[in-house]
Amino acid sequence: MSALVSSVRFVICGVGHIGRRHATLVSRHASAEVVALIDVRPELQADLAAEFPAVPFFASLAAYLQTGPAADVLTVATPNGLHAPQAVAGLRHGLHVVIEKPIALSTADAETIVRTAEQAGRLAFGVMQNRYSPPAAWLKQVVNEGRLGQVFLVQLNCFWNRDARYYRPGGWKGTQALDGGTLFTQFSHFVDLLYWVFGDVTNLSARFRDFTHTGLTEFEDSGLVTFDLVRGGSGTLSYSTAVWDRNLESSLTVVAEHGSLRIAGQYMDKVEYCHLQNYQMPNLPPTNPANDYGPFQGSAANHVQVIENVVDTVQQRGTATTNALEGLKVVEIIERIYALR
Repeated sequence: MSALVSSVRFVICGVGHIGRRHATLVSRHASAEVVALIDVRPELQADLAAEFPAVPFFASLAAYLQTGPAADVLTVATPNGLHAPQAVAGLRHGLHVVIEKPIALSTADAETIVRTAEQAGRLAFGVMQNRYSPPAAWLKQVVNEGRLGQVFLVQLNCFWNRDARYYRPGGWKGTQALDGGTLFTQFSHFVDLLYWVFGDVTNLSARFRDFTHTGLTEFEDSGLVTFDLVRGGSGTLSYSTAVWDRNLESSLTVVAEHGSLRIAGQYMDKVEYCHLQNYQMPNLPPTNPANDYGPFQGSAANHVQVIENVVDTVQQRGTATTNALEGLKVVEIIERIYALR
């Protein structure tokens, strides 16, 4: 671990929607600063120079690593298929890394990240910001306190819109090599929530369909997955990006020994139902609004908590709440599901 640093210096690799959000939030943090921006698109440089004055711009990670200013943390917010090799390069250079979801597109690549971080004595963070939403944190607490008793059934529904407005010709989204699939790009946060709260899954079966994305993507737009929880109980994951025009819902329903509950809304942003034995539902703080990308929306914008945790951990004031080992587990579960295609 590095010595205590007064200001944690971030390099942002990939300055699209999410990368720019990272850069903005880092620049607003009292104990952090952006010292370099990296993107393969030179046309972004003028806008970035106006938004982040005096922050140098590099056209590749290799160029930054060769001649860029010193830093503490590399944030990887590039297309999914680039996450693992860029994170490994950063770790080998002596940087901590923050990796947008998914941390990799294969278990083997995710294991390489974890192993390289250990060898380099650096930290590797996965971005699983949905854990910070009040309904998710509440659910985790309820389960940890044993208020559900034995879990019987878990039903996870993710029904979103991702159409030609999202999958642009010539872009990386929708490709097997750089996108990886609907579960990786759209719904890995919800697979993470399933694992984080209920533990590992086994006895997987799945059915995949492509209803509206022929010619748009190289993979399915919908799937039906069944599984058993290793701790007991069974579950289903139903997902689709074929919803017409706008997102429908992301929901989690639990039927258990001592009651039932349901978290729902477009982004699991509210507790719709809670009926548990000898339990009074507390008032939860409001969930942050969804990330807005113009014609389509994503999950709740909780990146500020992620960056707060990274800064605290690097400055040795806290511990990583979303480490790469847990990110690896999400990749492994999705890989097991996709092995059934």
